[in-house]
Amino acid sequence: MKKYLMVLLILVLGIVLAACSSDGNNSSAKENTSSTKLGTLEKIKEKGVLTVISSNDVPFAYIDKDSKEFVGIDAEIIKEIAKRLGIERVEMKEVKFENMLIELNKGDADIVADGMYINDDRKKVANFTEPWYQQGEGLIVLKDSELTSLDQLSDKIVGAQKGTTFQPFLDELQKQGEIKEVKIFGSQAELLLAVNTKKIDAAVTDSATAAFAIKTDPTLNIKLASPYTPHFDGQIGAAIRLDDEEFYDAVSEELQKLKDEGFILEVLKKYGLGEDNLIE
Repeated sequence: MKKYLMVLLILVLGIVLAACSSDGNNSSAKENTSSTKLGTLEKIKEKGVLTVISSNDVPFAYIDKDSKEFVGIDAEIIKEIAKRLGIERVEMKEVKFENMLIELNKGDADIVADGMYINDDRKKVANFTEPWYQQGEGLIVLKDSELTSLDQLSDKIVGAQKGTTFQPFLDELQKQGEIKEVKIFGSQAELLLAVNTKKIDAAVTDSATAAFAIKTDPTLNIKLASPYTPHFDGQIGAAIRLDDEEFYDAVSEELQKLKDEGFILEVLKKYGLGEDNLIE
């Protein structure tokens, strides 16, 4: 009888311990499930940091050499959106322009904001906000140059930044015999310096980039060709991963408020642009 009671007691204890273990595992599983269910916006708020991908591109989104602050047209817009979403800090992750969307989809950052034109190819791999603003390209030449049109480049060497909309555009013009040679550079700074040092005859790039660089660096012996009719009327927005729908909606809602309040126009004017660049 005693043996029977002892066996019974062991069985009961085993069942109780198994139940406790099961409850612990279920509780842990529930916690893990709850954690994984957090959307991108909630994860960003929990971390307290919005990570923005940029190529450190003046004047769109870059680290100021003196203040070490994240500044620029796109930077100021995204920082204000983050503030209104309750995100404490915004940090920049520097990535080469042509790799920014690839890096975004790796999941190591939250958004791309760097003067990026919205086009059909890019929309296949990322969800773009409504346009923040628009700007056409500029033709960059030496100050004493008489070039004012793409039609004058058949015997010229013309540069573009790698990964930009302008690279395939110029490549096509070269195929058609409208440009002698196209040279590609890794950054806007290298591109403008190539014109300044006469390594190339002209460059095609964002007019805002060139205008800001010329305005802030008096050593550059270059200018925006004028009068010049842009081929592109580029619309610029931020890129978010395709599956981050909740985050996309939250950013879009705050973006519209900034437009309605005149905040974006104020930022554009600060960097030498104006009402012609604004998209309602």
